[in-house]
Amino acid sequence: MEVVHKAIKNLHLGVYPPNGRVRVAAPLRLKDDAVRLAIITKLGWIRRQQEKFENQPRQSAREMVSGETHYLFGRRYRLRVVEHDGPARIEVRNKSVIELRVRPGTSTEYRERALHEWYRAQLKAMLPALVEKWEKRLGVRVTEWGIRRMRTKWGTCNEKAGRIWLNLELAKKPEHCLEYVLVHEMTHLIERQHNDHFIAIMDTAIPHWRSLKQELNAGPLAHEEWGY
Repeated sequence: MEVVHKAIKNLHLGVYPPNGRVRVAAPLRLKDDAVRLAIITKLGWIRRQQEKFENQPRQSAREMVSGETHYLFGRRYRLRVVEHDGPARIEVRNKSVIELRVRPGTSTEYRERALHEWYRAQLKAMLPALVEKWEKRLGVRVTEWGIRRMRTKWGTCNEKAGRIWLNLELAKKPEHCLEYVLVHEMTHLIERQHNDHFIAIMDTAIPHWRSLKQELNAGPLAHEEWGY
């Protein structure tokens, strides 16, 4: 359990996938005994949330072979591996197949790396328009954004630098979930804490953001764990 003291009015308690990680944000004025008591009163709720994550479906380890199921922006595809004498190349075929062309004898790790780089390219193609859209709506400026693999978060924001990082796994999630995470992180450029001001901004920007958050965290968890 992680406990962080911040300049906020109310105590915030969260349980996060994939393993039911518990995080408590407590006002600076609250002493450790008061925080401990608040946590104890919520133990039943915490355990129920952790049981949900424990029972949540998880993807099996990827073998990167033909017939395997993969996702792109929430849509399900079958993988087709084609051996050819040339560099790795990936294309979507007939709106139902992701075709991966690789040299004969390539390893599972190499194929997976190629797929990850393709996912990265898909996100990089989509994000500029979304960033520009929400810069105008929120009145903020993103100086830099990037994509990387993260185990415990869907996104991060460096408020001082104006820099945002998004989890590569978002390429597998529906586009509206990607947009929700982006707006969440861009809102931190206005309000650093998850306080009432932050929630009010999110309520105005995306009134149904709570249902998007639930959808994002309710989907099958990757074999390599992550969460938000």
